[in-house]
Amino acid sequence: MRLEILQKAMIDAMKAKDKSRKDSISSLVSAVKKAGIDAGCREDIPEAMVDQVILKEMKTVKEQIDTCPADRPELLKEYKARYEVMSEFAPRLLDADEVKAILTEKFSEILATKNKGMIMKTVMAELKGKADGKVINQVVAELTK
Repeated sequence: MRLEILQKAMIDAMKAKDKSRKDSISSLVSAVKKAGIDAGCREDIPEAMVDQVILKEMKTVKEQIDTCPADRPELLKEYKARYEVMSEFAPRLLDADEVKAILTEKFSEILATKNKGMIMKTVMAELKGKADGKVINQVVAELTK
C-alpha cells in the first residue's frame, strides 16, 4: 500500500462527508507519516513500512474492541467501524495452511530440531508482516509436537 492511496481515500471520505471513515484513514496516514519520520524516510516511505503500520494500527484497534466495556455499545460500534475501514487497506495475510506450507517447504531442517524458540526466531524474520504472529505460533506448535 502506498501512502498516496491512503491520502486519496482520506480526501474522498472528506468530499463524501463521511467523518468516521475520514477519521479512521486520517489516523492511518498520521501513523504512517510518523513512522516515516522516525525511520528517516519522510519523503519516500516504502510500501512495506506502510503495510506494517496499518497492521500495527489494526492490532491496536482490535485490542480496543476486545477490552471495550459491555456497557459502552456506542464506543464498541465506533471501534468496529474503524477496524473495518482499516482492514480495507491492510495487506492480505497468509492463513494457517499457507504458513504451514511455507514452513514445511523452506524451514524443514529447522523444524527437525524441535527447538520452538529457534524456529520462531528464524521464521518470524521471513514471515513478519506476511502472516499474523499468533497464526505462525500455532502452526509451529502443531509442527513441533
